[in-house]
Amino acid sequence: MKTENNPTVSVIIPTYNRERLIARSVKSVLNQTYRNFEIIIVDDASTDNTEKVISSFNDERIRYLRHDKNRGEAAARNTGIKLARGEYIASQDSDDEWLPEKLGKQIELFKNTPPKVGVVYTGFWKIENNEKTYIPFSWVNQKDGDIHKELLKGNFIGSPVALVRKECFEKAGMFDEKLFHLVDWEMWLRISKYYHFKYIDEPLVVAYYRSDNVSANQNAFIKAHELILEKYFQEFKKERKLLTKWCVDINDLLISNGKVKKARSYLIKALKVSPLNIKLLVAVLLTFFGGSVYNRTIAAYQKIKNLRLYH
Repeated sequence: MKTENNPTVSVIIPTYNRERLIARSVKSVLNQTYRNFEIIIVDDASTDNTEKVISSFNDERIRYLRHDKNRGEAAARNTGIKLARGEYIASQDSDDEWLPEKLGKQIELFKNTPPKVGVVYTGFWKIENNEKTYIPFSWVNQKDGDIHKELLKGNFIGSPVALVRKECFEKAGMFDEKLFHLVDWEMWLRISKYYHFKYIDEPLVVAYYRSDNVSANQNAFIKAHELILEKYFQEFKKERKLLTKWCVDINDLLISNGKVKKARSYLIKALKVSPLNIKLLVAVLLTFFGGSVYNRTIAAYQKIKNLRLYH
C-alpha cells in the first residue's frame, strides 16, 4: 500500500520492550475502517526484539525510529509529534488495542465541530487482573465542552482514546518530559485551558494494565503527582476540598514509601488553606508518631466512620 504524502491522522506509538505486545497494538490501528493515516513508532531504546517485530509489517504507512537512550514516554510522544504530518494526532499505547471504527467515528465528529473543539475522545475498557472497568468513571460529571475543572479532579482520558488537533500542541506546548507518569493528564489540563473537548460514549479502546507498566513505578507515580500539584497549585487552591484531597493522597503515598517528613509537608499545605479542618490537624500530629502509627490510626478511623480526611 502506498504511503499517503499528506495523511489526515498521525498515529504515534511510543514503545519500550514490548516485543510480545506491540504487534496487537499496530494491527488494531491497521485494521481501522478509516484509512488516511500514518503510524509513527518511537522505540525508546528497547533492549528486546521490538524492532524485528515492527519490521515484519509490510505497510509503508509505518515509520519506525529509535531513541539512542531511554528518555521516557513524554519524550517519545514529543519525538512523534515533531515528525507528524497529519492535521490530527492520535496516540496509541504499545499494549492496547483500538476497535476498528474508532478513528472513523472521531474524524466524523470533528467534521461537525467548531475549531474551539481541540480533542475528541472516547470511552474505553480498562482490563486489570481480569476485571473490566468502563472509563470515564462514574464521578465524572462533565465530559464535553470546557472540562478543565473536571480534569482537576483526576484523569479520565487515556492517551489511546484521544484524537487531538495538532494545533493544540502548538498552542499548549508539548508533553512535559520531566514527568514519567501521568503525562496524559498533565497535557489535558493544559490543552483544556484553551480548547473544548468532545466525548463519544462508546468503549472504542481496550486498555490492558499490567504490573510492569509505568503506572506500577511508585516513585514515578509520586513524583508526577508532586509536579502536577506544584504546577497547578493556584488552580487547586481555588477548590479547597480538591486541594486537600490531592495533598492527602500524596501524603499517603509518601508515607507508604517511608517518607514521613516529606509527607507531612503536604498535609501542612492543605491545612494552610483549610486551617479549621480538625481532621487535617489530627493527621499532621499523627505523622510525628511515624508512618505505621499514622496508617493504623487512619485505617481504624475510616473503618469506623467510613470517611476520608478530605470529606
